[in-house]
Formats: sequence, C-alpha cells, structure tokens
Amino acid sequence: MSKMDIKEFRKAVEVLEKEKGINEDVIYDAMELALTSAYKKNYHSLSNVRVDIDRETGDMKVFSFKTVVHDPDEFGCINQEEVDAYYQAHMDDDDEEEENEDALKEEEVKPIKYDPRIHLTLEEAQKIVPGIEIGETIEEEVTPRDFGRVAASTAKQVVVQKIREAERNNIINEFSDKEGEMVSGMVEMEDVRNYYINLGRTQGILPKTEVIPGETIKMGSSLKVYISKVENNSKGPLILLSRNHYGFVKRLFELEIPEINDGTILVYSVAREAGVRSKVAVYSEVMNVDPVGACIGEHGSRINRIIDELSGEKIDIIPYDRDEMKFIENALSPARNLHVCITDEKKKTALVIVDNENLSLAIGKKGLNVRLAARLTHFKIDVKTYEQAREDGINIIEG
Repeated sequence: MSKMDIKEFRKAVEVLEKEKGINEDVIYDAMELALTSAYKKNYHSLSNVRVDIDRETGDMKVFSFKTVVHDPDEFGCINQEEVDAYYQAHMDDDDEEEENEDALKEEEVKPIKYDPRIHLTLEEAQKIVPGIEIGETIEEEVTPRDFGRVAASTAKQVVVQKIREAERNNIINEFSDKEGEMVSGMVEMEDVRNYYINLGRTQGILPKTEVIPGETIKMGSSLKVYISKVENNSKGPLILLSRNHYGFVKRLFELEIPEINDGTILVYSVAREAGVRSKVAVYSEVMNVDPVGACIGEHGSRINRIIDELSGEKIDIIPYDRDEMKFIENALSPARNLHVCITDEKKKTALVIVDNENLSLAIGKKGLNVRLAARLTHFKIDVKTYEQAREDGINIIEG
C-alpha cells in the first residue's frame, strides 16, 4: 500500500473544480491512468495492471489482473484444443476451404503461449479464489513500497496537464461564441508574418495580410480587430484576427451608429476592398427614419469616426431597396441616369445602360465601383453605353 500527500492533491483538485470547472472524477480517472503507465514504465512491467486511488484516504493500490487458463501443454500452449478443433472443422471440406481461404485466415485460431504475467492456471487460481473458472479474471495486489514517490511526480504532471486542457477548452468555448465579432486588444508582438494581439485571457494572431493596406500598427497600441476564425489545434487555441474583412466594417457601423445597434436601422449587405472603398447597404422598417442620414451623422460625425478607424478608406452608404433594379441603380452610385434590366433572375444577372458621361463613374477605377456593386447586390452586372447596347441589338431610348 502506498500513500501520496492527499491533502495537497485534494486541494489542487478542489481548485481545478472551482476555478476551471473540471469535475474531480475526471482528475482522479486521469491520475489512475497516468499511474498505470508510470508503474509499467518505472517497474518494467508488461502485466495487465490497474491503479486504484481511495478518494478519501489517498491510499493507492496497484493490481495485476490475470486470466485463468488451462494448464500449458508440453509446448507451453494453453489453447491447443481450440486450435485442433478449428483445423479439424475446416479440413473436412477442401473445396470450401479454398473458396473461403481469406475469410478463414481472418478467423484462424492461433496458439497462445502461457505467460505468467497475464495468465494463471486453474489450479493456482482456485487456491486464491475457490470455485473460479477458466476464462475468468483474478486480481492480485502488487503495489511497490516506494510507489508514493512515483505518484507524487505523476500527480503534478496530471494537474498541470488538466489545467492546460481546461484553459484551452475555456478559451475555445469563449471565443467560438465571438467568431464574427469585433474586440479590442493590445498589440503585443510582431514577427515577419504576424502581429500578436493581447485579448486578455489569450493571444490572437493578426496576419499582416489581414491589416488595412497602408495602415501603421504600433506596438503597445490598442487595436480593434475582427475575429475571423477560432480553431483548436495541437498547440492550443488559435484565434485568427482581421482588419480587412468586410465584417469588420459592419461591426464598426454597429458600434458607431446607435440606430443600427438597437435594430432601428438594418445592414443588408457590405462589399469591401480594404483600404480603398466599402459600400454598405442599409434600410429601416421604421417610419420617418432616414437610414443613410443617420449613418452619416451631423456634419459627418458618425461616418468620419468609422473612416478614421479604417485609415481613410472611402465609404458609400447605399439605400437598400426591395426592388432589385432600383437597388442595383443605388449600388452603382455615384453614377446617375442608369437604365437597369434584370436579364436572368435565376442566374442573378443584370444589364445596366449608361450615358457616356456616367460610364466611368459606373465602372469605377479598374472596375472597382461595378465590382463592389455586384458583391453588394449579389448580381453579376454588365455595364454598357447606349451606343454599345444598340450595337448588340438592344434598343433603349435615352433620357
């Protein structure tokens, strides 16, 4: 029998249960499994063993359990009768054996050698437990006198491991619920590829590919970030952050526009090319509410705070309209005098005809405006002038 410092261990278990939410049975079960492995390693045992810890006294016992078997034959085999019976049954029909050769190999009964570490003869077993039968298991205590030393070291390892597992699970549970949300953290470290943001209980990773192009990130500064992904890998929780995700713009609008935060104004969609321009479609189902004006704020106060956070990125606030053609027209702002036609409702394609004066505005520099409008409306938009449309056989009256 061996005993570890049960007071110290129980105190650690109680702290884990209270502060980390780990049930004490989980700790004790893990401890018993760890001690089983430690016993086999430290005492070079190949026996089938288990360790039992008394939750109240701290007493530990190591049990070796053995299977009751027939007396070994002259070759040390304990199941020769089964082997013989198997081959006798399958040698009677040669044709059947050939047809089912592969299946027979899987079912083959192989000789088992007697091993005193895991086997006990019936005669030996009945001296310990009268009436025990072949195939049953018998346990024998084999606790070493110095097992407490092994237990103390193992206990520390188990406690540390469970603390790490609990912290990892708690962080994953906490931040999984925040995926798609915006949080603030302090810029703590930087390497070639990433910034490392202190989020309180853990550290998030902001890849340099996920910052706004052209912005400067300063060490020690407070930074708003968007939680784009939460993973649990072999090294622990991985919190991936972003500042160029379109969802970051939506969360900034929720933060800065009270009417969006309380649901008076709704964000229908966001399209973004970080560092250049975003389009945000908004609407309200409340009478006499101007969603675009509310987002801009008095003298542009609200939208300017968002623009400042986005390092000067331009923002178009677009009124959403249930009329798809009107919505597409709005989305192509600042272009005006547009003629919109839905060419395929199922494929979500649209043709927009513009005059020469508004063509460059509708398309935008390097196609940016029409590209963002397409993402915002979820339509594939083709822009043509009236002249191009007529050349394609489309007759539209200008004006």
